[in-house]
Amino acid sequence: MSFLFPPTPTVSVPVLGHASRFPVHRIYCVGRNYEEHAKEMGFTGREPPFFFLKPADSLVVVEAGQTGAMPYPSLTQNLHHEIELVVAIGKGGRNIQAADAAEHIYGYAVGLDMTRRDLQNEMKKHGRPWCIGKAFDHSAPIGPITPKAQAGDVNHAEISLQVNGADRQRSNVAKLIWSVAETIEHLSAAWELQPGDLIYTGTPEGVAAVVAGDTLVGQVAGLGSLQVQIR
Repeated sequence: MSFLFPPTPTVSVPVLGHASRFPVHRIYCVGRNYEEHAKEMGFTGREPPFFFLKPADSLVVVEAGQTGAMPYPSLTQNLHHEIELVVAIGKGGRNIQAADAAEHIYGYAVGLDMTRRDLQNEMKKHGRPWCIGKAFDHSAPIGPITPKAQAGDVNHAEISLQVNGADRQRSNVAKLIWSVAETIEHLSAAWELQPGDLIYTGTPEGVAAVVAGDTLVGQVAGLGSLQVQIR
């Protein structure tokens, strides 16, 4: 088979303790999935889960022990951080029940859903899609994937983010409005999940702006840390 130009290389994420890497298919993100974050965004209650996507090549893949570099994006003056637990799917499926969700999970990682908040808010105001606020280049930093068997009790893990050494976000994965298993159930009713899919599960309260020169350190207990500098 010949191509008009070289195909884009497969985006992949390192796996702790393995030479082989995790090839990425799609990136799904869950919106407003912690109650206190929903409140700070002007919403309340346990609304039905909703999703948006980022392209696979929006990932900023950070190797273990390294500091990733994210360029400050164009068109915005209000870039926000959102620390998230990321679920890596190893077995695909459609209409997966929550009780069976765990068998579809390969592992977990620490991720950042970076957001051009001013552009997102402008799109919301006009009832338009907000891809421009969420799905831009370099908008999804991620650390190495920890295989499920080595990740500990992720569903009750502390999740946190520091900016320049100061706490910005701190919560617990147990406070997800829709648990990881419930999220997989809802998501797989709308799309057939595939091996290589990543699910950014939502962010807790404390989202705020960052600027060029800031260093972000995100953690989920049992998964190590993700360090990124805004350039």
